[in-house]
Amino acid sequence: MNNIHTNANIGKNVEVGSFVTIEENVVIGDGTWIGPNAVILNGSRIGKNCKVFPGAIIGSIPQDLKFAGEDSTIEIGNNTIVREYCTLNRGTKANEKTSIGNNVLLMAYVHVAHDCIIGNNCILANGVNMAGHIELEDHVIIGGMTAMHQFVKVGEHSMIGGGSLVRKDVPPYIKAAREPLSYVGVNSIGLRRRGFTNEQINHILDIYRILFVKGYSLNKAKAIVETTINATPEREKILNFIEAADRGIMKGFRNM
Repeated sequence: MNNIHTNANIGKNVEVGSFVTIEENVVIGDGTWIGPNAVILNGSRIGKNCKVFPGAIIGSIPQDLKFAGEDSTIEIGNNTIVREYCTLNRGTKANEKTSIGNNVLLMAYVHVAHDCIIGNNCILANGVNMAGHIELEDHVIIGGMTAMHQFVKVGEHSMIGGGSLVRKDVPPYIKAAREPLSYVGVNSIGLRRRGFTNEQINHILDIYRILFVKGYSLNKAKAIVETTINATPEREKILNFIEAADRGIMKGFRNM
């Protein structure tokens, strides 16, 4: 037996399993599948052709003591998969919404807290825990059992190893692992899969050798990159990301 509010806005060809709860202020796009025992609460906006697996809870109120019952939403794009027992909270008055993009895979037991922003084509493996106000750019991959501090930002096309503690911002195009979280290389395989040329990848490698391998201070390394590396969209993306990193940038390369 389901508990589906008559005012819920449910699209065409939506399949709803048994013992599902869908509250009043909910929108579900065409072709989406809602598995048994899922709970879709007020403020949830789910796109087209998504899959919500058994036990997932979408749209629960923030775990934030400042939350005062204000209207807010969680917005999930098209073709996104929410696996078993994920818990996805809606936003607070700070941003008014939590946002998850298109073609995202959230594996089992992922927690996405209030006001997070997850870009398109991201993968979060089992048990990733995101605190509030975190931002993941497009094509980010987070390994299982990773814990992420509030307000952290991860740049596009980066990969973070499983079991990591993410306390600082992670720039684009790289692989990060170890404790404390450190640069361990450029995500070359991922970049090739997404159409980056060898020339682009080598260019990114040259930038990160200066920033993270040669032992310069970050300010000196940025100055060297600006004066010795040709200006490209990738260079500007990296430098702009570092400049805007309010929480600071993770560690450079360390010999174990």
